[in-house]
Amino acid sequence: MTDTPAQLKQALSRVGRVAVLAGGRSAEREISLKSGREVHAALRKLGVLAELVDPAEVPVDTLTGFKRVFIALHGRGGEDGVIQGVLEHLGVPYTGSGVMASAIGMDKVRTKLLWAGAGLPTPAFYVAGSADAPALGFPLMVKPAREGSSIGMRKVDNAQELAGAIAAAQEYDDEVLVERWVTGAEFTVAILGDRALPAIRLETPNSFYDFDAKYRADTTRYLCPCGLDEVQENELKALALRAFRAVGAEGWGRVDVMQDADGQFQLLEINTVPGMTDHSLVPMAARAEGLSFEALVAEILLSAGDVGRGAAGA
Repeated sequence: MTDTPAQLKQALSRVGRVAVLAGGRSAEREISLKSGREVHAALRKLGVLAELVDPAEVPVDTLTGFKRVFIALHGRGGEDGVIQGVLEHLGVPYTGSGVMASAIGMDKVRTKLLWAGAGLPTPAFYVAGSADAPALGFPLMVKPAREGSSIGMRKVDNAQELAGAIAAAQEYDDEVLVERWVTGAEFTVAILGDRALPAIRLETPNSFYDFDAKYRADTTRYLCPCGLDEVQENELKALALRAFRAVGAEGWGRVDVMQDADGQFQLLEINTVPGMTDHSLVPMAARAEGLSFEALVAEILLSAGDVGRGAAGA
């Protein structure tokens, strides 16, 4: 965003009453509430008439009283196209991706199928219980197909661990992704509008970047600059943009990527409503781009009326 502070303030003054949706009933409720509080505080600091709304506690039809909605709901009900469909029905503009892209992005299996079909690199995988599952060897990564924040994920090194990990993942989702383990550096690329922000390299002493490494540990390292040379980082950012657009995502989001032992990038997953907490990666990438948290929130909010969905308040 190239607007001056005066232009930004003027644009925000026309936005009207804004609901920050956070909480919900998913397994990521607590993280969503943290994101929502941070976004709400930023909007109030910017002078926006913003209210924090938890759809688990109030009827969704109350959202008709708002001119725009900033979606800070993570996981099911908020990141999977459900609330997006409700808001389109109500005619209220909202931040982030539309119904279809949200539904695909929340589903790791369908996202990987789409990427593979588009010729984009992603680790080999199968759905647990598939009759024609390929032999991928060990180690493997096991993931519930439709959860975020690394909930229910496990790295496994043998068949016995695999069976236990699948059973544990099925507590969150009846469809479970089994993916070839990639040994190498892990990166994440935030997308804002039509551009990729500086890549971040993630380093943790844990076996992978799990829930604890994301939200609790003080041993996780976030490297930005990410350590790649300019050519490699531009290649990574271009791949992340292609992956984001292939899903049909809009507005903002994040793409997670591994670099394998051969130096090739492998797409892991997409996040269409990334975290906005003090540990979150999109705000970190925005700072590296010279954007304050308030400016980032403002840019996301102002994009809500420009994606060709609900027209009210646009």
